[in-house]
Formats: sequence, C-alpha cells, structure tokens
Amino acid sequence: MRVVHINRSDVVGGASVAASRIVEALRAQNIDASMLVAEKSGDSSWAHPVAQSSINKTLLKSRFLWDVAGFMGHEKSRLTRFAFSLAAAGFNLSKLSLVQEADIIHLHWFNQGFLSLKGLGKLLQLGKPVVWTLHDMWGFTGGCHYSGECERFTGACGHCAAIRDPSANDISSIQNQRKKTIYRDAPLSIVTCSTWLESAARKSSLLKDHSVISIPNPIDIDLYAPFPRAEARKRLKLPIDKKILLFGAANISDPRKGMHLLMHALKKLANGKNAKDIELVIFGKMPSGIDTKLPFPSHLMNFVDDPNTLVDLYNAADVFVLPSLEDNLPNTVMEALSCGTPVAAFRIGGVPEMVSHLRCGFLAPEADATGLAEGIEYLLYKIDADEYRFLAREKVLHNFTPELIANRYIELYSSLLSDNSLYDAK
Repeated sequence: MRVVHINRSDVVGGASVAASRIVEALRAQNIDASMLVAEKSGDSSWAHPVAQSSINKTLLKSRFLWDVAGFMGHEKSRLTRFAFSLAAAGFNLSKLSLVQEADIIHLHWFNQGFLSLKGLGKLLQLGKPVVWTLHDMWGFTGGCHYSGECERFTGACGHCAAIRDPSANDISSIQNQRKKTIYRDAPLSIVTCSTWLESAARKSSLLKDHSVISIPNPIDIDLYAPFPRAEARKRLKLPIDKKILLFGAANISDPRKGMHLLMHALKKLANGKNAKDIELVIFGKMPSGIDTKLPFPSHLMNFVDDPNTLVDLYNAADVFVLPSLEDNLPNTVMEALSCGTPVAAFRIGGVPEMVSHLRCGFLAPEADATGLAEGIEYLLYKIDADEYRFLAREKVLHNFTPELIANRYIELYSSLLSDNSLYDAK
C-alpha cells in the first residue's frame, strides 16, 4: 500500500507537525508512506520538496504572494491576513510520480501557494481514493480557517464576517461555489482531528454528503515523556523554587491564540497572595517589547524548533496554559499532557477531548479570563500534582499513541481500496 501525503511543509506549523507524525506512525506499521511538501525544512528521507529548483522556489514565492495580494483588498486588518485563504495559485501535483504511483492520496494543509483549488480538482479527477485530514475549517468554509461564531458554512457562505466588504456574492460565496463544484462526486473521504471539527464538517453544505470521521493526531510518547522537573529546569537555567507557568504557540500575536486574555488572567494572578512564587516562560514568535508588559518575571524563548528543548520546557513547567479562542487539536496541549504537565485552557474546539476537567487540567468557560486565572491558580496550588501528572500521561497513552492512530488510518485506507476495487470491477 503506497500512500502519498500532501502538506505545505514537513515541520513548520502545527498542521505540518501533525501530518509528519501521522506519516511516521504509518511507516512504523510498514506502510509505504511519503510526503510531498512545498519546501522541506526537516531531514526526513520520506519528505520530498516540490520547490527544489530555483525556478520552482521562485514560482512558490510568487504564487504565495499572488494569493496574499488577492486577499489584501478584502482583509479587515493585517492581523487577519492569513486567517482567510483563496487557494488561487499553486502547483499541478497530479502529474508527479509520487502521486501517479500512489494507491491513496492523503491531503493535509496545502494553502499559501502550494496547491490551488484547480490543482485540488486535478487530484480528485485521478480516480484514486483521496483522504483529507482537516487541521482547521478551511476545507468546508468559503475561505476562513476558523469561522468563530459564524455558521454560514452550513449554507452557501456570503456576507462573510471575516472580510471588510461582505455581500451576498462576496469572495466567500464565490469560493464556496467553486469548492462545491470540485467536491461533487469526488472520491473524497474526510478525517477531522477532533469530534468538534467532525460535527462542524457534517453540518457544512460542502461536506455533508461525504464520509466524515474523526481520528486524532498521534504523538511520540517516547520523546514526549515525563522526567524529573529539576533536571529540566537545570538544563534550561530556570529557578528550582518557583511555580513555572508555560505558554507557547507558533505565533502568539495571532488574535486566535488569545494572548490578550492571558494578559488579563496574569494580571489577576499578579494581584493574588502567591504572586511572588510565579514565573512565566513563553516560546514562539512574539512582538518586541512584550517582556515589559508581563506582570511576572519572564523567560522568553522565542521560536523553539528543537523537540528536546520543548520536552524540557513541558517538564520544567508546573502548568501549561492555552488561552486560544479557536483551536482544533493543539499539538502543544498533547505535548504537555504527554510529558505529564496539566493544562489550563478554555473549553473550546477539540481541547475538551484532550483535557479532562479536574483530572489532568482545568477548563474555563470560553473567553473567561477570570475563570482561566482561577484555573491556573487551582492547578498550581490546589491539586495533588503527582496524581495530575499521572492522569495527564495516561490520557495520552490511552488515546493518542502512534500505533493506535496508525491502525485507524490503515483500517480506513483498506476499506477505501476495497471499495475502489469493487467500483473499478463494475
């Protein structure tokens, strides 16, 4: 069984990390899985870049800029520029040997100049079974990656709240119709990483007639594993005698990541009796000068791409906090839990499927900064820390191991190939 996965990158971004973990899990079960990417940043032999030549690198950049420029006239602000994708330009992947020779085509996240809707249509026209793991909502909206409170994706979109020029026939409505035409009668099976996203996909006008199931992402439980906190803090040069609160994201400036709500929660904690005990560690792309606005002594790690450093960070922390307003199945939460670190978060998206409230973490009401502060304080001072660390790890071992997830995908692949062979025989 040959399976080619298609994703914008092999390691850059949450969807890339998740997709690569799925490929690795499949390969460990002797599945011939490879990945087509726009640009390769890691060193895995199974990842194959399309933009390898100088010409293709230039084409990728120009197509990315074309997509961005096409949306700039509609964006509400620069902060929302990448919250909506047009998929107007990309490569024709249907003629590549990895695609031609594959038994299964497995799509992931492919925007930003890698694969256009036209290119997607060409893949679907090959007649091969296509699995599409959705890492956000873009596959069934008119262009936004997360819809917030909007549910116009259950119809034909239009009057889009994500753009500054909404109308009945705006860009979201136009793109929704393009997707509808491309998806119609296509051999397309949808996988969502959370049951929350599965529910939304099933309600959508674009995917309600397609097969939609939920399979979570896997994690390397041998790498992301608990070990003594003092060892991690020593390597990271963090204080041994403080309560460490950890927060991290690829880009913490993204409004969806909720940094403004975390700031409110931190200020409430700073007024509490235990404020002198707390220090903050943040990793990810962050705005300059953020350290002057934080109410606690802070250690800013910036972007961390070394998995071993991430493991140290999770093990060094007493609590990992996720203030996101919209998220599917965040890798950071799974990584923290796998290292035995409890999580404080809002009850949004797929997070409740990972964090068991008052067992391995605390779930505050959506956007409730006061509730988040209460959750952080609860996890820092009012729990049996060893019990929570054990339960956090157990949650991962029972639900997100590579073998469990790979076997679910293999079962899906096998059923699709069986159905496809019956179809071909008719």
